[in-house]
Amino acid sequence: MKKGLTEQRFAWLIILPAVLIVFGIVIYPLLRTFGYTFQDMDLSMGGTGEFNGLSNYIEVLGDSAFWAAAGRSAYFSFVSIGLELFLGILIALLLNERLKGLGFLTAIIIIPWAIPNVVSSTIWKWIYHPEYGAFNALLTQLNIIPEYQSWLGSPWTAMNMIILADAWKMTPLVVIFMLSALKLVNNSVYEAAIVDGAGIFRRFFSITLPYLKPMILVIVVIRTMETFKVFDLIYVMTGGGPADGTMVLGYKAYSEVFENLNYSGGATYSYLIAFIIGILTFFYIKTLKREES
Repeated sequence: MKKGLTEQRFAWLIILPAVLIVFGIVIYPLLRTFGYTFQDMDLSMGGTGEFNGLSNYIEVLGDSAFWAAAGRSAYFSFVSIGLELFLGILIALLLNERLKGLGFLTAIIIIPWAIPNVVSSTIWKWIYHPEYGAFNALLTQLNIIPEYQSWLGSPWTAMNMIILADAWKMTPLVVIFMLSALKLVNNSVYEAAIVDGAGIFRRFFSITLPYLKPMILVIVVIRTMETFKVFDLIYVMTGGGPADGTMVLGYKAYSEVFENLNYSGGATYSYLIAFIIGILTFFYIKTLKREES
């Protein structure tokens, strides 16, 4: 009997390099970071790396800064996703109609989504510039505001301006998902509704929206995970300011590690973010399954 590699061993030999790479750059760092959450790794306070149990979690959860950042993250997520869904559905309904030039419109709508996050954030930072930003110029020319304003100069305004920038970039993703869902709508049902005298709003809520609900839940799951981890927008545009007004959980985790040299605190923040996303995702998936049944 000839000795040789079995199909199973050959398969493992083929995927072994990929497994090693994934373990080295994904799994091992995750496990190492998880270990930091149970150690004293606050280098600014002379951390020794000793095991301290759940002390880091107790400290972070007992810190008002964590809950303030969690509230900002929840606000950012809720408003941003809501705005993206509203605009995405409206644009998708328009593109679903038989109009001239829709192919060109579809192509240019995707452009914001294709721009890298850092580039997009830098563009919007210049747009909001208090002295020569395009946003100020537009609003003053339309007589909406009397003079130029510092849109990133106050906590509440800065957060909402960042949300606007995020919605501009991610709405095309919603449009693509919504367009694919609209293709499943039975046109004969629309025609029958029109014959019965159903208005545009009645047709939308009775016919279109039920087809869109599963896709809306999918988008909510994806975007919730992304918005709760938002970092690049905050880093480029405000750096968590002003007065911590845009200090969300993702940036707070970064700040703990790279600004405060508190590795255990940053790791704890990161895993708490993952836990929150996991809970929300579980809830959304259960809701999605209930909708499909």
